Amino acid sequence: MVDSTRPAPDTVGFLYPGYSAEDEYPRLEGMLGGDSGDVRLPLVHTDIGEDAHRVDALLEMGSAARLAVGVAELAERGARAVVWACTSASFVFGWEGAHEQVRELGETAGLPASSTSFAFAHAVQALGAERVAIAATYPEDVADYFRAFLKAAGAEVVSMRGSGIITAAEVGTWGREEVLELARAGDHPEAQAVLLPDTALHTAAWIPDLEAELGKPVLTANQVTVWEGLRLLGRDPVHDRLGTLFARSGG
Repeated sequence: MVDSTRPAPDTVGFLYPGYSAEDEYPRLEGMLGGDSGDVRLPLVHTDIGEDAHRVDALLEMGSAARLAVGVAELAERGARAVVWACTSASFVFGWEGAHEQVRELGETAGLPASSTSFAFAHAVQALGAERVAIAATYPEDVADYFRAFLKAAGAEVVSMRGSGIITAAEVGTWGREEVLELARAGDHPEAQAVLLPDTALHTAAWIPDLEAELGKPVLTANQVTVWEGLRLLGRDPVHDRLGTLFARSGG
């Protein structure tokens, strides 16, 4: 029997491109919802077309038509906000274009909407970080779009490393040691936070390790995407295993 007196869970729906690190979302749901089950993070896969960290492919991947297909299913699953869980296929549209992408998504869903690129921008602001480093899996030319996006958001990028990985499928195979090495290689002494911008990258289990290794906040794509979704609902999520971003209230 359903307990009608129990508050409805905070449910954020995610549109996730293809299949790489989608298992991060049930992991994060379990961590944040715990036994109470008061957080729900349903995910719908979008058709990515060509799996390529290449500008033309990313523009098609993030097109309004591709994102619109999954919206109805998220609504049926109780979503009260929706986030496009992809960094590269949002920032590649540029600052204004990424705003338009989110606006169209929100209109289609009839819900508050955002994307992983804006999640990074808002998370950097919440941490009060003025100078950041980018440790990207992407080729340098794609990563440079993220640099420009963050600059438009008011952050200074003091260093940027691209890894030249073309496909999300390859990124999804990386384990703890590869992720730690990426973060180390992308860090910079002047950076107040290090950003790992790829939702195809598994990181949720290793955020404390990353921050301990670098001695500073680390923001990863699926981490900030979930934080952003809950922020849209007015929730201030706190968890001691998800890094500095989730350890701070009032974000």
